Amino acid sequence: MSLDILHIDDDLVVVNKPSGLLVHRTDLAKHEQDAVVQRLNEQLGRWVYPVHRLDRATSGVLVMALKDDVARHLGGQFMERSTGKNYLAIVRGHTASDGVIDYPLAKLNEEKGRARFKIEGTEKEAISHFQTLESFQIPVPVSRYEQMRLSLVSVEPEQGRTHQIRRHFKHIFHPLLGDTRYGCRHHNQAMRDHWSQDLRLMLHAEQLSFTHPVNQQRIAVSAPMPDDMSALLDSLRTQTFN
Repeated sequence: MSLDILHIDDDLVVVNKPSGLLVHRTDLAKHEQDAVVQRLNEQLGRWVYPVHRLDRATSGVLVMALKDDVARHLGGQFMERSTGKNYLAIVRGHTASDGVIDYPLAKLNEEKGRARFKIEGTEKEAISHFQTLESFQIPVPVSRYEQMRLSLVSVEPEQGRTHQIRRHFKHIFHPLLGDTRYGCRHHNQAMRDHWSQDLRLMLHAEQLSFTHPVNQQRIAVSAPMPDDMSALLDSLRTQTFN
């Protein structure tokens, strides 16, 4: 299936990555052959170079370079934090109107058969800014409560640590809806029972801005919200659940 191209020129291409698709093949998912890189190679008839990544379950703006030197320049911008990143997320509970999550993130031990734990001494600075766009209280029972509370938030992470937004919102007790790794299983199951069994991680990379490595112009590219996330927000606004 072809990818939705948001911007393309002689040097780079920006796509709207669908949820569930890997950015590139990885040893962690050896059985998976489908990925953004492979699709774009076939779609454009030329090689593309990954510059940054989005979690498999995350949808939204993803930039790829069409030349090796462009990839290095773009990669440098991500390392230097000169890019602008904005995400939309649906989280548990009613969040503050705005806030800053300043919480260093350590690497996690991922050995199979063992409980996940932080690796001491690997902490790195991680700061995320957020603003609450909407809050909801819906007639869906969860745990010991008769109603569920959720919020739609806009998030701007300063860094791009692994699972930064997901881990940060877990840290402030507002985990992302649909997150099977860091989320609330009670909320996830309640929404699957009353809305859709296909509930996925409600995280979307809405906008990415960067300086074009060749012409030096600032580019801002936005990706429309995916249908499943839009449908969930419609249900939250209209209070329509099973």
